[in-house]
Amino acid sequence: MRLLLVSLLLASSIPTVVFAESPTLNKIRAAKSLNCGVDFEEVEYSTADAHGNHSRFDLDLCKAVAVAVLGPGAHFTAVPYRAEADALKGLKAGDVDVLATASANYVNTSSGTFAFSRPVFYDFQGFLVNKTMNIHSAKDFAGKKVCFIGGTEIEDQVQAFMKREGIKWLPFSFQEEGEMEAAFVTGNCAAITADVSQLGFERIAYKGFAAKCEILPDVVANDPLALTTRSGDAQWSAIVDWVANGLVLAEQSGVTQANVLAMKKSSDDLVVMRLLGSQKGYGQFLGLDDAWAAHVIEAVGNYGELFDRTLGAGSPMRLERGANSLSTRGGLMVGEPIR
Repeated sequence: MRLLLVSLLLASSIPTVVFAESPTLNKIRAAKSLNCGVDFEEVEYSTADAHGNHSRFDLDLCKAVAVAVLGPGAHFTAVPYRAEADALKGLKAGDVDVLATASANYVNTSSGTFAFSRPVFYDFQGFLVNKTMNIHSAKDFAGKKVCFIGGTEIEDQVQAFMKREGIKWLPFSFQEEGEMEAAFVTGNCAAITADVSQLGFERIAYKGFAAKCEILPDVVANDPLALTTRSGDAQWSAIVDWVANGLVLAEQSGVTQANVLAMKKSSDDLVVMRLLGSQKGYGQFLGLDDAWAAHVIEAVGNYGELFDRTLGAGSPMRLERGANSLSTRGGLMVGEPIR
């Protein structure tokens, strides 16, 4: 009874929202399906894109957005791209409604063509090392060779990092991926540097040698990824951004895939009530059902569950949470308030 009274009193103070209808949302609902761009890059170091294949993570994000707007059991089509530049071209052309991940960097964000959600994955350039070489941090690269693909942003960034940190290292540039990998496996270079999504994906391919490989926590340069939409459709971009934020807010509030239905029925925590829709009236701000976030969490879990399953300890990638942890655990993930 107390929960019902609180909900009624609070709901009575929520204004009715009037907004311009989203053409993208209308198109998705008419088709009863979402077209979502996904990173399906091969196991390779590219001169154009430093990220690795994180398609399992992307697919869950696609599912989350689809469920938010179409409800439980929502259908979506994953459109594969092997490079971010191709994915952005596809989004601009209207081939997809959203990209699960793209770099929220200066060039992409300043063009005015795209809109980015909050970061969903703080990727960063790091180092993959052979644990038997007794390297524990970047400081241990003094006098040692570090491999990279030459003529790339990766090279520029590691050069700047080593200079900034005062590390007298030995640059070891390659044009061919296979030659670089052979140099690393045979101990001719102490490390490979690339974005950790690439390093984690590459480590899987090493098979038996993978047990000897470790990704250091040192950050050469940050490269955050975000859900990406076309600019000019504010409602759709807001929906996509709040799907990302809802996943983080769920983890921050202790809402999981296993307990979401129980918490929706019984929790009197104001944040949880607004997130899960037991307090009515907040879905209208996005043009969605009040229970949109509850449906999403029931489908894919909270952010921590999604990360661990697709990129973290429960996945073949085995990436550390690091910056992708909640702020209360030393990371950068903070759930924005619903109010």
